[in-house]
Amino acid sequence: MLLPSMTAVDEVRIPSAELVSCFEVVDRRGGKIAHVSDSQHTSGPGRGSVIVAHPGAELYGSDRVLLDSVIGLVAEFSRVLVALPHDGPLAAELRAVGAHVVIAPAFVLRKRLMKPRGWGELISTAWRGGRAARRLLRAERPDAVYVSTITLPLWPLLARLRRLPVVLHVHEGEASASTLVKKVLYAPALLARTVLVNSAFSLGVMTSAYRRLASRSTVVLNAVPGPVDPTPPRSTLDGPLRVLFVGRLSPRKGADLAITAVERLRERGTAATLDIAGSVFEGYEPYEESLHAAVAATDLRDAVTFHGFQNEIWALLDRSDVLVVPSRLDEPFGNTAVEGVLAGRPVVVSDTSGLREATAGIPSAIRVEPDSAASLADGLATVVERWPEMAVAAADSRRIAGERHSRETFQQTVADAVVALTLPR
Repeated sequence: MLLPSMTAVDEVRIPSAELVSCFEVVDRRGGKIAHVSDSQHTSGPGRGSVIVAHPGAELYGSDRVLLDSVIGLVAEFSRVLVALPHDGPLAAELRAVGAHVVIAPAFVLRKRLMKPRGWGELISTAWRGGRAARRLLRAERPDAVYVSTITLPLWPLLARLRRLPVVLHVHEGEASASTLVKKVLYAPALLARTVLVNSAFSLGVMTSAYRRLASRSTVVLNAVPGPVDPTPPRSTLDGPLRVLFVGRLSPRKGADLAITAVERLRERGTAATLDIAGSVFEGYEPYEESLHAAVAATDLRDAVTFHGFQNEIWALLDRSDVLVVPSRLDEPFGNTAVEGVLAGRPVVVSDTSGLREATAGIPSAIRVEPDSAASLADGLATVVERWPEMAVAAADSRRIAGERHSRETFQQTVADAVVALTLPR
């Protein structure tokens, strides 16, 4: 993936001048922007170095999980180098916690690349990404490699060819995929010595493709940070019900279902508003346009507000009454739902896969039929009807989620898994 504009790049140490060119960042015209050189920061107890590979640089759920993984690694290793395909807000957060960041082309497996019209891009990005990863491994000579997702299939392969131990962190759970597709998606896990999985659901999907992966896999629930002192829910619902949607704007995440559910709730006589926080992947712009068109075509113009991507969502949650997570398809886990619980808000989620797992034992969570705006509206109506009970349950739910998704426990677990690979076998 090429860097779309000339942005600042962190500098990292290169062991020899002849390898500097392997970290040159190029723009769309092929011009050199920057190369990496020495960095002054060192951290950890001197266990050596680890390379971390991640497919993005934003601050959505998986990006924040990666940040916690790196915090744990920085505490254990003298040098942690994170390879990102482009610059973004995650890069600044990584530098702030003591990691080195390098921007380099990467082969990120996207669904659009699997279609015939995407094969040309697939081949070119695979060649550039493989070349950059190979040179980075040769230059850095790490003691271990941590790959944060199966969408970076070349990293486990190239690390294995250099006889470097790999920890692969799996965040995907495509249960609806065919057996062949699952075997292709999860094949990189066969090259990892240790596999961390974000949920029992994801583990089940992965082992349905390769049963032998169970013996090297461990479920590690995501770290989910919450607000330090959230505003308590309203004691009474004076005025409209304030509904919040947070996430990618894509058909899979179901922002359109939230819009329709609020419209139906209002038709039933219950006043409600909807805030939508999120942005689209490149190529999904028509979907975002359809959301705006749907709002404009109804009487929701003054009831629905689009906020775009928000680095911090706590202020929006403070102003909301309930968070909805109306995913149409399987979710490997439900970070956003947990964030709502940690903010002390009732949540209404699709009764599916990782969302079911994320809200297990949470008294302020309501599960509804997936891909059904009517069912989502029913769930919101239940929140209104049971508001005093739901507001009280939100406090207990916050405590449960806080213990279950401790950042410190997650950070140490990830670090221990990588450290174990550097010890004599």
